[in-house]
Amino acid sequence: MQNKVTVTINDQAYTLVATEDAAYMEKVAAHVDAKIGEIRAGGKISIQDAAVLAALNVADEYFKGQEAAEALRKQMKELLEESASLKLELSKKNQEIFKLQNKK
Repeated sequence: MQNKVTVTINDQAYTLVATEDAAYMEKVAAHVDAKIGEIRAGGKISIQDAAVLAALNVADEYFKGQEAAEALRKQMKELLEESASLKLELSKKNQEIFKLQNKK
């Protein structure tokens, strides 16, 4: 289902249509608006230049987020492998204990 919402970015209204809900689209627009606002607060800069710089900042956040997510996936994989190895070791030790207890 398509959702339609009007948002304001840099005092300009934009109508967005997407499958995401209105709250999400408003959150995204607010993020973009804040980025443009931060850049324009730094001095006199055209809206076009501010939009390009904001897009660069958002792209930077995206790529850094992707790198962080990949690092977490790698860490999770390593921890799962270590966990499996430890479970196997524990199973072997439990078998040894069982054998020793039954020798008596």
